[in-house]
Amino acid sequence: MNSMALSLRHHNQFLHGGVGGAASSVITPLRSVSPFRIRMSLNENAPSIAVVGVTGAVGQEFLSVLTDRDFPYRSLKLLASKRSAGKTVKFENRNYTVEELNEESFDGIDIALFSAGGSISKKYGPVAAKKGTIVVDNSSAFRMDENVPLVIPEVNPEAMVNLKVGCGKGGIIANPNCSTIICLMAVTPLHRRAKVKRMVVSTYQAASGAGAAAMEELVEQTREVLDGKEPTCNIFNQQYAFNLFSHNAPIQPNGYNEEEMKLVKETRKIWSDMGVKVTATCIRVPVMRAHAESVNLQFEKPLDEDTARNILKNAPGIVVVDDRASNRFPTPLEVSNKDDVAVGRVRRDVSQDGDYGLDIFVCGDQIRKGAALNAVQIAEMLL
Repeated sequence: MNSMALSLRHHNQFLHGGVGGAASSVITPLRSVSPFRIRMSLNENAPSIAVVGVTGAVGQEFLSVLTDRDFPYRSLKLLASKRSAGKTVKFENRNYTVEELNEESFDGIDIALFSAGGSISKKYGPVAAKKGTIVVDNSSAFRMDENVPLVIPEVNPEAMVNLKVGCGKGGIIANPNCSTIICLMAVTPLHRRAKVKRMVVSTYQAASGAGAAAMEELVEQTREVLDGKEPTCNIFNQQYAFNLFSHNAPIQPNGYNEEEMKLVKETRKIWSDMGVKVTATCIRVPVMRAHAESVNLQFEKPLDEDTARNILKNAPGIVVVDDRASNRFPTPLEVSNKDDVAVGRVRRDVSQDGDYGLDIFVCGDQIRKGAALNAVQIAEMLL
């Protein structure tokens, strides 16, 4: 079997939750627990958890991350739309029935992980919070609300210091956009040392950012193009396989698209620095699930590339891949299904005088650290 066929086979397993044969009625997250491993996460003294949007790509990744990190819970409720209600999801060797989301879904729930789109979050997030649930929301619905913390645990954990399970009140915490998380994981340690004045970001964003259906369409289009057929274009209005194009988010009056402005606005909020200058160009590329970003930085204080590399090597959640001799640097494929964000191509910006500018290249799994892992890390801080 050639490498393209192996790649498509792997991604189909992820999309459909099974290996070979007909599609199963039981949805299984990509990383399933060994039957011989003793699970310590099910605990009657732990919080009750709900996952909203469980049948989507990020919803399934929530379950994988909860397992991987032995997140403690006394009960688990899986919620989705009416269309998905009744499906069976296997989690930690138990079968759970997906329930239809409604206003009673959050009775007795301590933490709810949301990834079902902005409209669902706007409707049900406040309902859950009023019932005493702490919502960790992966949509853009509340990110720029001044009363809602926007959190990357390695970057600004202090933003959510007043929210804890058992404190007697609910609330909402927003997960930043995936491209913002991946960018700021790498840039913040350098910002703390030398203070970023201006940041120019170019993103190369994977299909996963548009959901499981976009991932499946990329697989389908790849097969069709290789077979000489017209590609099926349901999710995007143009060919995606063997192509790239400006991010499909709506264009704003200033000429930027929504994805680009998220990076601008969210960076300022997370850093509590409305004066930092940020500009971005976001591109959709035919990669399955990990984003790449080229980042140019201008600092207030000098920061040479060797010092920057050492800072990054000691930063939590970062792995440095910067081997000039072998021309080996981060790639989306190598960070797929990984927790760490990879950084490389660390070099002085020759267009700036002295050591006041750097260029770096960053890759991170959009579904993992760009969404599900970050949300579960936030949930861990609530305990």
